[in-house]
Amino acid sequence: MPKLTIDGIAIEVEPGSTVLQACEQLEIEIPRFCYHEKLSIAGNCRMCLVEVSPGPQKPQASCALPVADGMVVKTDSPMVRKARRGVMELLLINHPLDCPICDQGGECDLQDQAMAYGGNSSRYHEEKRAVADKYLGPLIKSHMTRCIHCTRCIRFMTEIAGVHELGAVFRGEHMEITTYVGKALESELSGNLVDLCPVGALTSRPYAFTARPWELRTTESVDILDALGSAIRIDSRGAQVMRILPRMNEDINEEWISDKTRHACDGLLIRRLDTPYVRHDGKLQPVTWREALTAVAKRLKTLKPEQIAAIAGDLADCESMIALKDLMGSLGVVNIDCRQDGAALDTAVPAAYRFNTTIAGVDLADVILLIGTDPRREAAVLNARLRKRWLTGHVEIATIGTPVDLTYPAQSLGDGPAVLIELIEERHPFSQKLKMAKRPMLILGQGALARSDGMAVLGLVRRLAETANMIQEGWNGFNILHTAAARVGGLMLGFVPGQGGHGVTAILDQASRGTISFLYLLNADEVNLSTLDRTFVVYQGHHGDAGAKRADVILPGAAYTEKNALYVNTEGRVQNTKLAVFPPGHAREDWKIVRALSERMGRPLPYDTHADVRARLVAVDAAFATVGVTPAPAAWGVFGEATSFTESLPLRTCHENFYRTDPISRASSKMAECAEVQAELESIKKSIKKGHHLGQEREDD
Repeated sequence: MPKLTIDGIAIEVEPGSTVLQACEQLEIEIPRFCYHEKLSIAGNCRMCLVEVSPGPQKPQASCALPVADGMVVKTDSPMVRKARRGVMELLLINHPLDCPICDQGGECDLQDQAMAYGGNSSRYHEEKRAVADKYLGPLIKSHMTRCIHCTRCIRFMTEIAGVHELGAVFRGEHMEITTYVGKALESELSGNLVDLCPVGALTSRPYAFTARPWELRTTESVDILDALGSAIRIDSRGAQVMRILPRMNEDINEEWISDKTRHACDGLLIRRLDTPYVRHDGKLQPVTWREALTAVAKRLKTLKPEQIAAIAGDLADCESMIALKDLMGSLGVVNIDCRQDGAALDTAVPAAYRFNTTIAGVDLADVILLIGTDPRREAAVLNARLRKRWLTGHVEIATIGTPVDLTYPAQSLGDGPAVLIELIEERHPFSQKLKMAKRPMLILGQGALARSDGMAVLGLVRRLAETANMIQEGWNGFNILHTAAARVGGLMLGFVPGQGGHGVTAILDQASRGTISFLYLLNADEVNLSTLDRTFVVYQGHHGDAGAKRADVILPGAAYTEKNALYVNTEGRVQNTKLAVFPPGHAREDWKIVRALSERMGRPLPYDTHADVRARLVAVDAAFATVGVTPAPAAWGVFGEATSFTESLPLRTCHENFYRTDPISRASSKMAECAEVQAELESIKKSIKKGHHLGQEREDD
């Protein structure tokens, strides 16, 4: 290992490290604009200059300089300080004096470095260069005159997002960063460009001119708009969430978040439920909490257990689900379910519904098989991790299901479950690649399980994992990719039909017939409620979405930014959301609503405080005692049905529209705008493709 001296301190580093990385190990700060730990090295800005000997007697860019044995580095010599001041003077030649009105002000890398290395005057007296702003979509606002050509945005879109739509045109002082075609960026991760830009050339369009960083209150939390549980930072002012930014978590999201996670926060203010309602004479009327809970309790007391059912939705927290399950259990109700889409998930074996490899484990796989899933739209950050693994050249990726654009090449093995049987029986050419792999893994999507033969598909995939050597000592390559933040937590708590109980599909069928006459919806909006004319529906949630429109009683709850609550991500990792703002109006935390209802029923639940509810969760599953840590490996077992599949239809993905998957994003005006832009782009693509086919036919004629 090379040994070198930095500012008089001897250090030994890994071979292939750069001087900048060696300095960081000693916690010596090196200014930089173009260098980023997750991107390839460009060496554009020259701000990271250091003095190195032996070697040429001139400053050298530390980000692109490999370490060598015996190297002596000086990071703060007179030569280095003069060189950095010169670089800063050049960078500021054309940069406009926008700091007072720039949204990057207060958290701008250029502003910070100019304070350290900038002069008090400029020797440049010619006219400054002006560059036309570029349209990058509804989420990014560009001010290209501020651009210093660090190319972070280009490298991110090319390497991480996998969308080759940004690049540099022209040369010298005429160089510009632009899209190759003047249209919105087609990436679910484009919002990360704003975090990467060091100078305010790319800023957040929804957040523009709304707040300054020093006005905001910061709260660390986790995202629940998909099942990954990405680490986020909620910035609020007063009672309003102003923006959401990523936090570093190498095990899950690294330092990226999806555009939906980042920009759907405006939906937290729109179509909110802030007071209880009861339907009188066909119309919902606002009432007090006492009146609403009394109406629910009065109806429940007149019904038998088999006439009652409860469904937990995709955004329900674990505290509210255990409270509702305990309440239903005290009434003898067994018709409960947390699988809104009807996905066939076997709860007897935890390994059957978890992402067992872990998200970080993707970096070790050498063969990846995607079954009935589109990770680009179901878990955009996970898709970036899959692409990162593909870029190493040490993995081969294949898919079974309808073709999708994943931003990286993947071999299509077929679209139906029949391919699974061919792989199990080693009649498919790809079987040998699975057999020869050291760490093969598969990812099974919810679209493949939410079928009438979903349990048979689950059984086939389990057999494939066993025959393809995916289950080894220290390695479990069987993975379920969930799309709902509440799903794994609900399965761990047993929020599934009891002995003789009905699942979601049967509950809705029985309710449409009138056999089930009371339905409790806990944040459940993704089920078809159009046929429940003879059912008394109670909706508990935070948005006036599908469930609220059909409800006979509405109990307003708190959104994920408004409560301290536990969620379990697709790996089985227990995570904690934090209260950033208080719920609006008369809305309350969900578990407290259920607790108050139990009191009104005369069957009070045995917990009064949040700590008591957490203790109840731990009593059900000890995993709830440890928050934020990688879950222990789950024991393997037999799950799924041994019967063959009954549908020959292709295995489809569960998300067709990335931007409208939950009540919060459906309420967001920015997500609606993104969905509209996406639809326009898809229409243009189809027109171009159709025109290409017509032209080809004419050539053939």
